[in-house]
This record gives sequence, C-alpha cells and structure tokens, in this order.
Amino acid sequence: MEFGVLSIVPPLVAIILALITKEVISSLMLGIFAGGLIFTGGDILNTFQTIFELMGNKLGENGLMILFLSLLGALVTVMNRAGGSFAYGKWAGEKIKSKSMAKVSAGILGILIFIDDYFNCLTVGAVMRPITDKNKVSRAKLAYIIDSTAAPVCIIAPVSSWAASVVSNIGSANVDNPMGVFISTIPFNLYALLTIFSVFFFALVGFDIGPMASLEMDDTSANDVMIDDGELKHSEKGKVIDLILPVAVLIVVTIFFMLRTGGYFDGSNPTLKDAFGNASVNISLVLGSTIALVVAFLMYIPRKLLAFREFMECITEGVKSMVGAMIILTLAWTIGGITKEEYLNTGGFVAHHLASNNIPIWIFPAIIFVVAAFLAFSTGTAWGTFGILIPIIVPIIVNMDAMSHISIILASIFSGSVFGDHCSPISDTTILSSAGANCNHIDHVSSQLPYAFVTAIASFIGFIIGGYFNNVIVALGTALISLLILIFIAKKLTYDKLKV
Repeated sequence: MEFGVLSIVPPLVAIILALITKEVISSLMLGIFAGGLIFTGGDILNTFQTIFELMGNKLGENGLMILFLSLLGALVTVMNRAGGSFAYGKWAGEKIKSKSMAKVSAGILGILIFIDDYFNCLTVGAVMRPITDKNKVSRAKLAYIIDSTAAPVCIIAPVSSWAASVVSNIGSANVDNPMGVFISTIPFNLYALLTIFSVFFFALVGFDIGPMASLEMDDTSANDVMIDDGELKHSEKGKVIDLILPVAVLIVVTIFFMLRTGGYFDGSNPTLKDAFGNASVNISLVLGSTIALVVAFLMYIPRKLLAFREFMECITEGVKSMVGAMIILTLAWTIGGITKEEYLNTGGFVAHHLASNNIPIWIFPAIIFVVAAFLAFSTGTAWGTFGILIPIIVPIIVNMDAMSHISIILASIFSGSVFGDHCSPISDTTILSSAGANCNHIDHVSSQLPYAFVTAIASFIGFIIGGYFNNVIVALGTALISLLILIFIAKKLTYDKLKV
C-alpha cells in the first residue's frame, strides 16, 4: 500500500511529543502506536498485534545487544566498587602540582573511561574533585571537563555503550557493514572531536570564556554546590590496574572477536577494514564484556576487594542501571521498523519529495546537525534522538542514491545529538556531571553554554564546507580553524566585559 503523507506521521508524533513533554519514552510509544493505526487502517486490535509482533522480532534480532548492555552495566558497577578508579585519583593527587595539570588529568581520566557516559560522569567527578579543589579549579570547570569527556568520547569510541546503540540502529536501518559505517563517521564527528580538543586547549592556555572566566578567577563555586549524596561506595584497597586491566581486556577481546568473526583469521586474507566491516559486532561485544567480567572476578575476589556476595549484587545493580537505555533502544528499533519499506515506507516518501525538489545532498549534514541539536536539547537525550532520526534519515540517503555521503550525514546526526545533549539542562549526562563535580547545576549549564555554542558554530561551518566537498580533511580543518577564531573572539568579549 502507498500511505503517502501519512507515512511521516509516526516520526512527527514522536518528535513533536518529545519536544512538548521533554520525555522520549512515551513519545516514541505514541509514535509507534500512530504508525500501527495507519498501517492497519485504524483496526485497534490488529494495531496492537502488529506493534508487539514487530517489537518481538526486533528484540529477537537485537537480543545480543540487550545482553551486552546488561554485561556492561555489571562490569561498570563492579569496577567502580572495587576502587580502581579511586586509586588512580590518589596516585594522580600525589603527582599533580598545578591548576593546568589538574584539568589535564581530569580530561585524561574522562577519555580513559570511554565505555559508558554514566560511569564516566560519576567516577571522574568523585575521583578528581579533591584534586581539582586542592589546585583551585572551580567546580563548574570540573563539571565542564566531565561533561565534555563523557558523551563526546563515548560517541567516537567503537567499544562503548553509545557505539553499540548507534551500530544497532544503523544495522536496523538495513545498512550493510554497520560497524564499518560507524567507524567511517568518527573523523566526521566534528562536534565531539572539537569538544575534546577544547578541553585540553583551555586547560593549557590559561584563559576561559563566558561566565566560566569569573568562576575560575573567584573560585567560589565550591561554596554553592548540589546536595551531597555521599561518596560512591568503593574498596580502599583498589589499585590503578583494577581499572585499567578490565577495560583493556574488554577492548582487546572485543577487537579480537570482531576480526575473528570478520574472517581475518580464516585464511581468506581480508583487509583489516573488510574484517571489521564484516564482523559480528554484537557477539564480539558480548564475548568481550563477559571475559572482562571474568577477569574482574579473578582480580577482585581473591584479593578481597569485593566479597563474592557483593560482586553478585553489583551485577544485579549494574543490569538495573541499563534498563532505561534498553527501553529506549527497543522503542527506537520498533519505530524504525514501522517506518520501513515493508510497512509505511517513510524514507521512500520523504526521499521522493526531496529529490523532486532538488535539495542538494551536500547541504544535508548542516541541516540535520541543527535538527538533531534542537531535538536533543529539547528532550535531553542523545540516544532518543538517534532512535528517532537514524530510521528516518538512512532510508532517505538510500533512496536518493547518496550512499557516498552517508558517513558525513550520520556524523551530523551524532554531532548534533551530542551538542544538544551536552548543553541541555534536562540531559541526564548534564545533571550527572553537575552531581559528579558537586557543582550547582545552573552554574554548570550557564558556564558550559559558551563553550558548547562556539564549538557548535564551528561544527556547522565544517559540515557546510565538508558536505560540499565530502572530504574529512576539509571538514575537520575548516571546523578547527573556525573554532580557534571563535574562541579568540569570545575571549576578547569576555575579558572586555570583565574589565567593565
């Protein structure tokens, strides 16, 4: 059947309700329900049957992803409780003697903890807060560093909860080689890369922009903090290796199984790129996280960092921490399914009209960056934005025969989603960054906005120029030069205002 303009109703319902309610789960559910009603011609009973059959099929197809997220949640909780990350903080505190090095150290720890943004926010804050306080770094600056090395790092790390979510969404959109496509987006992910660059740039140059400049000079933010919910419970006997080794095992084992399932060791002599592209990503992630959890068990239990019962309790607690992510992913898979060709064919309808109106493909990355940013800012969730936009945008790319631009277009979704999530006051990672730094939430949001906006403007410019040339060097180079120019303009405006 041809559903015409009705085919765009489900994603529109999801987007509009998400903007109004600021709640993505109910918005996705109602979008799915609207799609089911349209597909079945208003037959309520058949609508529910269609929806749940589709949802069940999607869960079956992506069962390994649910298993990986469960194992990852367990691993993160176990590592936190064993005290390895806190041992890093103690070691770093003895070595760090300056304000700049305290900021750099916080940034490095944020990058090291790339497997999950929640793990990053809570751990980096708890570990680095005493060190940054001692070296006169404001709580707002620590919150900015935490926030800027959480989602921006996770979205460019192939072995992370974010990458797993994105790859599953890309795969559900019937794109061949979803991991290969994701890896190809990394150098085009302008906002994430420039945000990480900015963390270290501002840590070393000795100046700040916007409200952060006065907060850093006055150093009063530690006097106005969020309600202290206590330090994270952890073993006092943990060592740095207790953090590093399980993460290293997760990465190495996952990469090994990706190469193995991609045929790298079977004698057919594929290239590394082809092997990664053909890999069974989900089973590789499951095996990597399982073996990492076993290694953690063998490291922690004999040394009595955790009792056996406590280790098992951490697994349960960790799985529970991932339930929200699993729900969003399941609903994202389902709304993606209802908009596909065999149902409403939303992508085909939109692509037909875009092509007939001759909208050039090179402008797509900049437009989609803005749309994703607005949606993620309004809803406070990057994951929900991925779930809404990827199922819509990928079929458009396919139907417009624009697969040569898929890397930069998908990267614009990721960049816009992370930007919106990064500066939204209702984002979970923004709130957790404030909590991790024990910083007043409004101080964090207001002081971070200038950094986020100059980076977003530079990224937008990069997507326009990079989209035209479809070249990563042009895109990244243009964005970086634009960022540096904007930073020094913002610096002049900031310090001119402070003089007044």
